[in-house]
Amino acid sequence: MSEAIDLDRFKRAQLDIYEQVVSELKAGRKRSHWIWFIFPQIQGLGTSLMNERYAIRSFSEARAYLDDPVLYDRLIECCDLLLMHASQPIDRVLGYPDNLKLKSSMTLFSVASPEDPIFREVLDAFFSGATDLKTLQKLEIDQ
Repeated sequence: MSEAIDLDRFKRAQLDIYEQVVSELKAGRKRSHWIWFIFPQIQGLGTSLMNERYAIRSFSEARAYLDDPVLYDRLIECCDLLLMHASQPIDRVLGYPDNLKLKSSMTLFSVASPEDPIFREVLDAFFSGATDLKTLQKLEIDQ
C-alpha cells in the first residue's frame, strides 16, 4: 500500500507568510515563526506540534516535495537568500534552535536530491559541510 503524501499542508502554511519569510531572509534576521514549513525536517527529530505537523514523513515525501514546482522554487529561493549571509554565523540569521533545524532540512534534501548542489552549498557555508547525523540515521531506516 502506498503512503498518502499531503504537500498541501506546506502550501497552506506558506500562503500568507511567504513574502514575510523572503523579507526576513533578505534582511538576514528571522523574526517570526515559519521554520517548520519552509525548511522541513524528517519526522522524528522534534516533538512540538508544529514539528509533527510539518515533518517530512519519508524519503519519498522528500522527493515529492522537491518535485512540486511551487515548494521546490520557494525552497531554492530561501536557500539562495540564506547564502547571501554566508559571512554571518547561521545562529545570528535564524537563531537557536532554528539553526539546527536548517542543518537537518539541508541534510534531508541533499540526500533526497544529490544532483541539486544548493543544499550542500548551505551545509558548506553555515556548517563547514557537516550533515545532521540524526537525519541520516532516520533516512537509513526509511529507505
